[in-house]
Order: sequence, then C-alpha cells, then structure tokens
Amino acid sequence: MISLINAPLDKELRIVTINGGHGIRRRLLSLGFHKDHIIALDSKSILRGPVLIRDIASDTSIALGYGIARKVMVEIIEQDQ
Repeated sequence: MISLINAPLDKELRIVTINGGHGIRRRLLSLGFHKDHIIALDSKSILRGPVLIRDIASDTSIALGYGIARKVMVEIIEQDQ
C-alpha cells in the first residue's frame, strides 16, 4: 500500500483507503472516487504540485492537490500477460 503521490504513472491502481477526515472522503466520493475504485495516475507535478488522476471506468480525469493526493492510499493492480 502506497500513497498516490508515490504511485507509478500509467498503472492501474485500486484505492485502498483515504486517510483523511469526513470532508475529504465526502469530496472524493462526490467526484466518484471511493474505496476499491480503479484509477490511473496520469501525471504529477514537480515539487508538491497537483496530480492528475483518471477514472478507468468512465475515462474522466480530475486534478487533486498534493495534500489530498498524499492521503489517498492505493495498491498497484498486477496485470497478467
């Protein structure tokens, strides 16, 4: 389990937990991101800038600030080839 900030780019990730208060969880849920949701990290800025995440199911993207992104814990989904 790693923070979204430390996750690799363009890999499928599963949200394991959100280490934040009710407000952060409610905000992410209203955007469609919740526990066990599958996302991908599209880009991240240098020096604590925002990160761009993509919802795999609907192919929509949103930007999250560094503070919120570091509270989202994810795991990498290994794909068999």
